[in-house]
Amino acid sequence: MNKKFISAFTLMLAVSLILAACGGDNGDQADTDGGDSEGLDTNIATIATGGSSGPYNIIATTLAEAYTDELGVNARTETTGASVENMNLLNRESVEMAFVMSDVLSQAVEGEQNFEDNSIDNVQQIATLYPNYVQVVTTDDSGIETLDDLEGKRVAVGDQNSGVEVNARTLLEGHGITYDDIDEDYLGYAEAADGLRTGQIDAAFLTSGLPNSSVLELAESVDLQIVTIEQDRVEEIAEDKEYFVSMEIPEGTYNNDEPIETAAIMNALVVRSDLSEDDVYELTKTLFENLEQLENSHQAASDINLEDAQEGMVAPIHPGAQRYYDEQ
Repeated sequence: MNKKFISAFTLMLAVSLILAACGGDNGDQADTDGGDSEGLDTNIATIATGGSSGPYNIIATTLAEAYTDELGVNARTETTGASVENMNLLNRESVEMAFVMSDVLSQAVEGEQNFEDNSIDNVQQIATLYPNYVQVVTTDDSGIETLDDLEGKRVAVGDQNSGVEVNARTLLEGHGITYDDIDEDYLGYAEAADGLRTGQIDAAFLTSGLPNSSVLELAESVDLQIVTIEQDRVEEIAEDKEYFVSMEIPEGTYNNDEPIETAAIMNALVVRSDLSEDDVYELTKTLFENLEQLENSHQAASDINLEDAQEGMVAPIHPGAQRYYDEQ
């Protein structure tokens, strides 16, 4: 009886040890799954973008996929009203990264205009990306050829407080036009294109990388015209707003027979300052190692390159990004 009891006890003890070992293995696996990804301090990388049809969203979605695949981080995009909203999301620590226009970033850092009462200091730059071309779109029969012709017209100026709306307001003011002189309408890319198609508006600001998909679609159904913004006027405005540069929309972009003079603003990829140096180093490295995939997702990304990434920065560079550049 005692021998049977001892045998049973021994068997139970052995089973207990095995179960304990299995439990320990499961616990270790759980820690591994829930721990830091590939050495990153954060498991989440949310990228604030812009409207669903814009280059910000398209390029950022591809970048998020690269972060997920290569860094093991839970990366995703957030569709937003673009630059101003993105800066406020960063400030509230609702996102880790954001695509923004340099004019809005400059205002946020300096505490001007939309950020006059709330400058943002928890932001640093990873890279200067590609130019956003100001595409003021109208129809051939509108009689609108320059920004001066917008006076008295119904004009879509972008989502309210978006980067598009910020530079639309600035460029109009540089031409002596305020919102009192136009009938402004706050519309995003797709809504503005629909408004032009149906005749509800006369012109629209669609500032983005080239080409803008909403403009491409619009060109299939209306006789499209891109409004010229003369180089000398852009240079005059840039004396005070140095983030503006004069550029040309290349011939053939929207079936145009010749290049079109316009203004452009560089885009920036920014992060919260509180992200660790190691994390931002990996995020920066992965960005530049996946430029081909980004370009395949949208043509605008073809202008992103390592050589120019530090040119025209308007916010302090994050130490993690600087470390990556120094290594190159």
